Amino acid sequence: MLLLLLAGARGGQAQSVLTPPPLLSVAPIAQQQFEASEMGVVQPASPVAGFSLGTLPFQWGPVDLHPHMLYRALYGDGLLSSPGQPQRTFIQEVSPGILFNLGTHWSLDYTPTLRFYSNNQFRDGLDHSVSLNGWGAYEDWVLGFSQGCGISSTPRIETGTQTDQESYSTALSASYRFNSKMSLDLGIGQSFVLADQFASSRDWSTMDWLNYQFWPRLDAGLGAGFEFTDVDTGSDMTSEKLQARISWRVTDKTSLLLHGGLEDRQFLSGGVGDLLNPIFGASIQYQPLDGTTFSLSADRTVTASYFTNQVSETTSVSAGLNQRLLKKLNLSLGAGYSTATYVSSKHGQLPLGGYDSYSFNARLSVPILKHGTLSATYQFSDNSSAVHGLSFTSSQVGLEIQYGY
Repeated sequence: MLLLLLAGARGGQAQSVLTPPPLLSVAPIAQQQFEASEMGVVQPASPVAGFSLGTLPFQWGPVDLHPHMLYRALYGDGLLSSPGQPQRTFIQEVSPGILFNLGTHWSLDYTPTLRFYSNNQFRDGLDHSVSLNGWGAYEDWVLGFSQGCGISSTPRIETGTQTDQESYSTALSASYRFNSKMSLDLGIGQSFVLADQFASSRDWSTMDWLNYQFWPRLDAGLGAGFEFTDVDTGSDMTSEKLQARISWRVTDKTSLLLHGGLEDRQFLSGGVGDLLNPIFGASIQYQPLDGTTFSLSADRTVTASYFTNQVSETTSVSAGLNQRLLKKLNLSLGAGYSTATYVSSKHGQLPLGGYDSYSFNARLSVPILKHGTLSATYQFSDNSSAVHGLSFTSSQVGLEIQYGY
C-alpha cells in the first residue's frame, strides 16, 4: 500500500486520452502472497483486466522469464492533435515485453510499445516502461522497494496535445510491528515528471504512519508527511500533511480503505501565501458472488501543474464492475469523473480555468489458445475545459490480442 501511495502522487495529472491497456502485475510472488493473507482485502475471482501469466517456458535457477505480447487496434475520434484541433485516426500498438521473477522477492519488467497513427497530424512513437520491485522481511521488519520509469508520447487531457513525457519514481518502505496491536509504517519516495514544452517537476516526499489494530478486521493509523517540489520554472514548493486512515474488512465480501487529512503548501517565491487544502483517498470493494466484483474509489490531490506558476487541485471519483459470464467471458465496466482547478503560485498572475472530465469504458474478454486473451474495448470521454481549445469529446473502439507465459 505504501509503495502505491508514494508512486501515485502525480498519477492523475495529464492523463492520456487513449484507452488504457490491460495491466500486468509485477509485484514479487512473496509480496502477492503476503498481501493476500495480511491486507484483508477482497480478491477478485478473476482479473479485472490484464495478463494472466501461465506455465514457465524459461527458467534458469532462481530466475523465471515470462515473455508477453499485446497487440491493439483502436479507432478514435475527437482526439486533439493540438488545442482546438480534434482528429479521427486509426491506431495500432504492439507491446512485446518480458517479466523476470528473480526468486520470489524481486521482479523486473520491461515493456516497449510501438504506436502507429493513420492520421499524419499525430507522430508515430516508441514508448518504454520499466518496473523493478523488491520485497522482504527481517525479524519484525517488512521492507519494500519500487523503481519505475516511463517514456511516452500520447494525447493528454490537461495539455490538449500529444505530449512527450518522461517519468521516474522511486519508493522505499519499511514496516515494523511492536506487538499484536501496534505497528509503524515508514515511507520515502521521489517522483520526476519531465514534459517537453511544459513545466517539469521533481518531488521528494515522506509519509509515516503509526497504526493500531482494534480487532483483526479493523486497523487505524495516524500519519505525518513532508514534501519538497522543485519546478523548472516558477516557485518551488514545500508541504506538510497530517492524515488519518482506516483499513476495514467489513465482511468476508466487503473491504474498505480510507485516508484523509489536510495539506499545508508553501511557495518559496512568487509572493503568494500558504495553500491549505483537504486531501483524501477512499476505496470500497464488494464481491457479492463468485465472479462478481464491484469497486468504488475517490481521490483528492494537490500537485504541481504542467503549466508555469500553476498548482492543480484534482478531485476524482470512479466506479467499476467486473463480471464473469458463462464461465469463459469476462466483462469489465468502468465510469469516472474528475474535476481540476488551478491556483496561481505567483502574485499578480491569474489562475488558469479548470476542467471537468467524464469517462466510461467497457472491455469484454475471452481466453484463446492456452495463454492468450481476445478483448473488445470501448471508451467514451468528455472533457469540458475553461481554457479555449482544450475541450473535446472522444469515442474509441478497439480490439486487443494478448499472449503471455
